Amino acid sequence: MILAVVSFSLMIVFVILAGRLPVMELFFFRCGISTLLSMAVLLSIKENLIGNNHRLLVLRGVFGTMALLTYFITVKEMPLGTAVTIQYLSPIFTAIIALIFLSEKVRNIQWLFFLISFSGVVLIKGFDSRVSFWCLGIGLFSALCSAIAYNFVRTLSSREHPLVVVLHFQLICTFTGLAFSVFDWVQPQGREWFYLLMIGITTQLGQVHLTKALQKDKVANVSIIQYLGVVLAVGFGMVIFEEHYSVAALMGLALVVGGVVLDVLMRKRAGEVG
Repeated sequence: MILAVVSFSLMIVFVILAGRLPVMELFFFRCGISTLLSMAVLLSIKENLIGNNHRLLVLRGVFGTMALLTYFITVKEMPLGTAVTIQYLSPIFTAIIALIFLSEKVRNIQWLFFLISFSGVVLIKGFDSRVSFWCLGIGLFSALCSAIAYNFVRTLSSREHPLVVVLHFQLICTFTGLAFSVFDWVQPQGREWFYLLMIGITTQLGQVHLTKALQKDKVANVSIIQYLGVVLAVGFGMVIFEEHYSVAALMGLALVVGGVVLDVLMRKRAGEVG
């Protein structure tokens, strides 16, 4: 899981380094390279590429695509640590969606944890002038789409090979990126080709290590580790991109992550995730 978090964090760094290129073009290369790698692995193990639950696979792909696209936008428009932190609100949206559509219970203490996290968002917005209401809304929408996609992944977990689920998601991303980037194509130059290649490779490494982690241990045991990504994002932002955070903004980041982690720990203790 640590390898997955590091891989995904590096992917975002390369996205920012290739920032001269349009978002949809970065999106296309990110997903296209990962699609080819996923197909190669599935063919090598002789797994059916098409899958069986087509409607659910498409819905997972559509919402995953919207989540990833809007995430790319926030990464380019907001400080790196802030964009990553807001994305990590998705477990809260997942719990709320499961409450509404799957009739899963949400304890009173969980609403307190949710309030802590969202108070962190308010603190970030109030004390970081680099975060506009528009970007904040895009970030929250990205987290919501991630939550919806994750609920589809939960439904598909016992029905499809994990890489089949990943492949359908990447395919939809690839065709979406291609369809829009042809109208705004910017020819990559020099080291930008390296950045694009690394975006695809780090994405695939992250997906593979994440899948292995979830297969080898309980979800609750490994999901906590993903919040190392916030620390890495803040660190990369400060060291590589010379970003600076006020004390209030850092407190907001801590509240967002703290509320979500407390919720996961509570559900782990209650045996609701495993």
